[in-house]
Amino acid sequence: MNASFRLATVSALLAVALAANAQTTAPAEAPVDMGQTVPDAKAIAEGLFPEDACEQLKAAGFKCMGFRPAVRYSLPANSFAVGSAVLPDVLKRQLEVFAEVLKTRRGSGKVVRIEGHADASGTAQANLTLSQRRAEAVKEFLVELGADSTMLAPVGVGSNQPKNSRDPFAAENRRVEIGRAASPGG
Repeated sequence: MNASFRLATVSALLAVALAANAQTTAPAEAPVDMGQTVPDAKAIAEGLFPEDACEQLKAAGFKCMGFRPAVRYSLPANSFAVGSAVLPDVLKRQLEVFAEVLKTRRGSGKVVRIEGHADASGTAQANLTLSQRRAEAVKEFLVELGADSTMLAPVGVGSNQPKNSRDPFAAENRRVEIGRAASPGG
């Protein structure tokens, strides 16, 4: 590989890594609220799998000094009807982009956590069950679109983590969040 091509490759990879790093000003733990927006596949790939840019640098013979943490996405505010796990159309359009990205990671061994959430309308047990159904519905939809079921971990958290803590019955508390599962030992 000639030096100018190698330099151009490294420059491009660094630009991608820096752009990805600049995209997120929220703390690593705060989910990115997608609202009603249908995301860009490249942005989702960089958010869920930020280490890919680092791996590309290493493959080009360079040392990677680290990368930003993976992003969690909150999909979308007001997505589910009360007591329902039926995926609304806007959520399906958003999930189509996630499926497109996840299909490219089949067999990677990476795990993506799908968290279902509920508002405080029902009992704690009913909300836990409902939130699990929401997470499972998202997983099933992603698998139907070609995502690897072994890399998807659906988890219901009930109404324990409201997005709007001032109003536990608020519609935005009925949502799904998608992000990388914590790796063992870290």
